[in-house]
Amino acid sequence: MKISLRFGLAAALFAALSILLCNRLVSAAGRSASGIGAYRVLAPIQSGRMLLFPVVRASGESPAETPFITLDEGIKSGQVEVTEAGNLRGLVRPRPGANPQRPTGVWSEHNNQYRDDQVNTLELVNNSNKPLLLLAGEIVTGGKQDRVIAKDRIVPPDADPIDLSVFCIEPGRWTEASANFGSSNKATAESFMVQPSVRVNAMARQDQQEVWNSVHGAIGQMAAVASPPGASGSPSVGSASETVTVEASGGPVPLNTTSYAKAMNNSLISAEVDKAAAPANEDRAEVLTKLRDEHAVGVVVAVHGKLIWADLFANTDLLARYWTKLVRSYAAESVTEAGDNQPPSIADAQRFLDSAATGHETSEGDIGVYRYSQLDGDGTETFILESLLPNAGYEVHISKMRFRDGSDNASRGWPRPQPLVEPPVEPIR
Repeated sequence: MKISLRFGLAAALFAALSILLCNRLVSAAGRSASGIGAYRVLAPIQSGRMLLFPVVRASGESPAETPFITLDEGIKSGQVEVTEAGNLRGLVRPRPGANPQRPTGVWSEHNNQYRDDQVNTLELVNNSNKPLLLLAGEIVTGGKQDRVIAKDRIVPPDADPIDLSVFCIEPGRWTEASANFGSSNKATAESFMVQPSVRVNAMARQDQQEVWNSVHGAIGQMAAVASPPGASGSPSVGSASETVTVEASGGPVPLNTTSYAKAMNNSLISAEVDKAAAPANEDRAEVLTKLRDEHAVGVVVAVHGKLIWADLFANTDLLARYWTKLVRSYAAESVTEAGDNQPPSIADAQRFLDSAATGHETSEGDIGVYRYSQLDGDGTETFILESLLPNAGYEVHISKMRFRDGSDNASRGWPRPQPLVEPPVEPIR
């Protein structure tokens, strides 16, 4: 009898797993070959050396509204707190049944104690009554180093603190500038994410050294952009702790920083980025009205004639809320990227969006909250953030990137500048 019962339980478990796997396969099969569903590309908006192709759902159907609060909105309202690991004590509203004596921070098996600071981990608490949407590539400034968020995710409302996966984009500093982190948007005009050539290393390579390398290269290119007319020579980009300068006829033009965020906020750099983004951002209301009229939910991006990226959202409202910072990130790429090619056509952009996800798929997430999937393709990578929240079960954000050389995961990618070595941080004792 016991053997029969055990067999019955094993059979039931196997059947449940089979159904779960079948449902997962059916869900994946419900997407197009690209892994991102059926979308249609429209005629592009030209902005400097960028082409932004609006994308609409082929069905024309999108959620009327979404429940999410963005990182910028949460930090501005004070409802979202981001700190170095271990620093959230006193900033979190007490939860029913919580233990106020519970230690915070990240447990170190090496020292058998809680480590309070980590380069690639921050702590975040969402005290709002809305789920928080975080996008890979968003910048938080302050703490002991500026960081960039590594992965898309959803944080439930009024939740306990979470460990937030990040990458450093300010090599060389490990002193506290402020107890809390802020988003990069001190003003709307300054709101930005890291540019695609940095974002790809955080998302796809998931490697701190590669992120530092791309930041190092971008700052050097920005220094060249900051050089006034008549400048001679090339940017001098030293180690992580050295100032980046351009030798010009009127003397050196220093960016005085190893921080990607601070370099982007340099007045000369910011002016160049704003100039590149102007057609899409200066007439923002008009552009967004056009996108709403078309029911656009995203864009495919071409820079200097190369199709490099796509960002798609659940609906037009989410696209509009991220529009300024996304456009400025694309504009930064157009400013620091060289070369010109024949502009791609609508058909080219459609083929990029529809290119097949033929390789490996991996997923992670939080049960009942979100699923984050990565799909390998032929020279592309697709990332899908799916909400699993009640009454909000849909794909919230999709990123698709093209790897420049179309090779395998080990070597494909954007041009790699000379490696940047991070100065050692004194270990926690």
